[in-house]
Amino acid sequence: MTDSVAQTPTEADVPLTLQNDADARPTRPALLKGWRCRCPRCGEGKALHSYLKVNDTCSTCNLDLSKARADDGPAYLTILLVGHLMAPLLHIVYFKWQPAPVVTFTVFSLGCLLASLYLLPRMKGMVIAYQWARGMYGFDKAD
Repeated sequence: MTDSVAQTPTEADVPLTLQNDADARPTRPALLKGWRCRCPRCGEGKALHSYLKVNDTCSTCNLDLSKARADDGPAYLTILLVGHLMAPLLHIVYFKWQPAPVVTFTVFSLGCLLASLYLLPRMKGMVIAYQWARGMYGFDKAD
């Protein structure tokens, strides 16, 4: 028979990201700066230029932003948010007012397009800020 006494995990068993949580940069302020498409460290310089391109460095604090890996994450988050906003709204509008299909298609297509165009750079800024706050992809604690 095996001993069923639970063993407490040692420091070596805890993942490195959890060990460093006390030393992590504050995530919420970084995400708010990312929402504004600003540098996650200083909040002054722009993180993005020409809509979605990441600046190599922050113009104010010289943070190296070229390490950011925001590939498909912002697009996924944008689709997730727009879908979760528009689907219930479409359901409510359709069953409450029953507009003509062409009106429904036009209004909600434009709504999805505009919401996506508004959210996509903000999601990219937030992904970059999250990576910086958590020290991911080369954003080490020395930055």
